[in-house]
Amino acid sequence: MSSFCADRGAADRRDVDHRDIDRGDIDHGDGVITGGFTDWHVHLHLIDPSLLAASPLSRVHDLGGDPSELARVAAGGITPAASASASPSGEDPPSPIELLHAGAFLTPPGGYPSDRSWAPADTYREIGGEREARAAVAEMVAAGASAIKVASNAEAGPVFSDEVFRVIVAAAREAGLPVVAHAEGRGEALRAARLGASILAHSPFSERLTAPELTELAATTTWISTLDIHGWGDYGTEHAVAVANVAGFVRAGGRLRYGTDMGNGPVPVGLNPRELDSLAAAGLTPEQVLATLTPADPRPADATRVWVPRDEHGRLDIAAARRLEPPGFA
Repeated sequence: MSSFCADRGAADRRDVDHRDIDRGDIDHGDGVITGGFTDWHVHLHLIDPSLLAASPLSRVHDLGGDPSELARVAAGGITPAASASASPSGEDPPSPIELLHAGAFLTPPGGYPSDRSWAPADTYREIGGEREARAAVAEMVAAGASAIKVASNAEAGPVFSDEVFRVIVAAAREAGLPVVAHAEGRGEALRAARLGASILAHSPFSERLTAPELTELAATTTWISTLDIHGWGDYGTEHAVAVANVAGFVRAGGRLRYGTDMGNGPVPVGLNPRELDSLAAAGLTPEQVLATLTPADPRPADATRVWVPRDEHGRLDIAAARRLEPPGFA
């Protein structure tokens, strides 16, 4: 089973560890060959997933969808219809994109995203108590989830009580899964972390976190970036707050994952240059940005390989990364 790469505590781990550095990347001087990238926050039902096949992404993690449909797609991976057989030139088709998923959002009755037009009824489960919480976690586990997604959006309706939240965390841990929280509203990021969520689906954007809060969160959580979602290039206060929080979180030693909330608004299907720019605005070096994309090891024979060129200043130009198909070293 593939890993969501939760890095805090054995109960939140699976059995694959994608390292941040020294992955075996191959430096050619004018660029680097590495494994395929991961977007840790997408919504497959809101995009045409076949468009992903041309991108440098080789794995995506769906954080809120129909569990049965996600299980079906995950069984075979994501491939474009045109790649079902070898191309006319005789080349092998692109490697399927691996899909990991969290199944449906878990939310209280009337909670986020139950009132959103982009969230069909099959994409969330309204949970009224502890028994329903355990049953919902069991349903997601049966569907092959690699994490459990909890909605904790105090700006958009009710949130779980501490007691129900803890039951969800305990049930997830019993299954060996981390809890990913959509934490929105003042105090919700810290609250979700203290209740046991080990991953935040978004870099906190509701408030500027203090240095002690960032230090605490750096020790207990992994963040998924999703910076560009705050305006899609036309940024305002939420984007500035999220960028500042990421900068402090990374300085405090926090672990960051690239994610875009793909499908939510006009976000590119594939690698998002604006997300990369926002990570750079938070002070990340190109090497740190590359680490957030958690490239897979490029050395296995069937690995997707990605070429990352250097710009005229010798810096890695991650926005210009492209797949090498069929797999093979340049």
